[in-house]
Parts: sequence; structure tokens; C-alpha cells
Amino acid sequence: MNDGILATILISMLGGAIRVSTPFMFVALGETLTEKSGRINLGLEGNLVLGAMTAYAVSYHTGNPWLGVIAAGFAGVFLGSMHGIICSLPKVNDIAVGIAMMSFGTGIAFFFGKPYIQPSAPRLESLPLGNWSESSSLRQALDINPLFFVGIVVAIAMWWALANSRWGLIVRMTGDSEPAARAMGVQPHQVRIAATAAGGFLAGVGGAFLSLSYPGSWNEGLSSGQGLMAVALVIFARWNPLRCIIAALLFGAAGAIGPALQSVGISQGYYFFNAAPYILTLFIMIASARSSSSAREAPGELSITK
Repeated sequence: MNDGILATILISMLGGAIRVSTPFMFVALGETLTEKSGRINLGLEGNLVLGAMTAYAVSYHTGNPWLGVIAAGFAGVFLGSMHGIICSLPKVNDIAVGIAMMSFGTGIAFFFGKPYIQPSAPRLESLPLGNWSESSSLRQALDINPLFFVGIVVAIAMWWALANSRWGLIVRMTGDSEPAARAMGVQPHQVRIAATAAGGFLAGVGGAFLSLSYPGSWNEGLSSGQGLMAVALVIFARWNPLRCIIAALLFGAAGAIGPALQSVGISQGYYFFNAAPYILTLFIMIASARSSSSAREAPGELSITK
């Protein structure tokens, strides 16, 4: 393999990593916030799919894709609030509820989204940050959607808030020790409902990226399990919003291997390379199950730590 082909593959992986990582980033940040409050939400796949459908439908009817992004977030709040309220009932398992909400969200999206499979909706415009380069592949790689930068800003703000604000202290205290939160006059159920709803909003925005930017259409196979993989990503990031950026880029790069090789005419093993994110997820889950540091850094009230 000569240097030119290698450079093309690396540039394609760079662009692919940025594109593919964006929905991962939003869903992972949403799940990080939810788990920091002491609750697991496996239903974010449903938020992602419903957000994608809602964003596409609103963009199609209004002609404004940013209104679609906002609507996708509120669709995620709807599912997140339902999850939080149901899990607040006595003797309810949050993992079982999450699986049910995943099916519910995707079912609603498929039912109401059928009329939007064929029509074309306005898409989010990317920022052409590579115009300085003479390389067409680099210019294409550096056409970056604004939502990528929004995700980075959200991650930094969440990291700061969790570490320095009263709100962050309440969320972390609720997730680490419910008795301590009650002793301080905090209502854990209310905190978890709010955190799950906010996490749902972020997951919905991640879905908007899928339908309005990359791949930029609405169909029933759009998500490919990214909402579930984000749970593994949160464990890999050790519940740290800043590490979620790095973890999302890593997953994005893994997902970009197949298309990057295909761009230079290498098609042998294409389907195997397309499975790289799923293989990476499997290895992360195995490694985290054997990792003592993951157990130490996990919020104490999570059902998987008890």
C-alpha cells in the first residue's frame, strides 16, 4: 500500500470518525447524565429513532431543519420522562423498562414515519472548514456539521456542571447514595426523572443528526443499534462527559473503516470492517466486566452495581 492510498484512507477515516461519532456523542452524554443520577436507560435507542423521524418530519413540513432538531429533542424528552416516571414506581426494574421503551419508541417512529420515507426534507448544512486545502478528500472530510461542535460544548458544560455546580452535586449525590440525598432534603425520584428526561433530549438530538445530516434520510434501519452501543461507550468513558468525546470518536473511527477502504477500491472484507463498532462494543463490555476501576467509578445506586 503506497503513501497516497494510506493518506486517503486516513483522511476518509478522519471525516468518517467525525460524522459517525456525532450521534454516539449525544446519546452517550444523555446516558452519562442519566446514570450519574443512579438510573440506567437502555431505551435510548428508541429516543434516537423517534428523534430521527420527528426531526425529518418537522424539517419536511416547516422547511427549517433546526426546528426539526429542537422537535427531536422534545420527542426524546417525552420518552425519557415516561421512562423516569415509570421507574419511580415501587419495585420497577429500570433495565426492563428501558427495553420496553426502546420497543415503544421505535414502534411509534415506524408507525408515524411511513409517509416520510420517500419525501426529501431540508438537511442541516455542514461547515466547510477545509476550503483552505487543495485536496478534495480533505475538504470533504472537513465538511463538519455544527451539531458536532454543539456536542463538544454540551460535554464541556456537563463536565463542569457535574463537578462544580449545586445541580451537579445533587445529581452525583443522588446517583452515589440515595439515603444521603434524602438526608439532605433531596427527592431522588424527581432528580432521576429530570436527569432521564434531559438525557432523552440529548439522545433525540443525536437522532436528528442521523436523519438530517448523515446519512441524511429517514428509513426504518437508520440507527443500527447505536443507542444500545452508547451504553458500552459510557462505561468505556468511565461516566466522564469529556471522555465521551474521545470514546465517540473512537467508535466513529471504527465505523468509518469500511467506507474508508471502499473509497480506495478495497472491497474484500468490507462487511467484516463494517462490523468493527459492534466488535469494539463486545470487547469493551468484556473488558469493563473484568475491570475493578469501572466498578469503583460507577455510580453506587445503579442497579448493575448492587
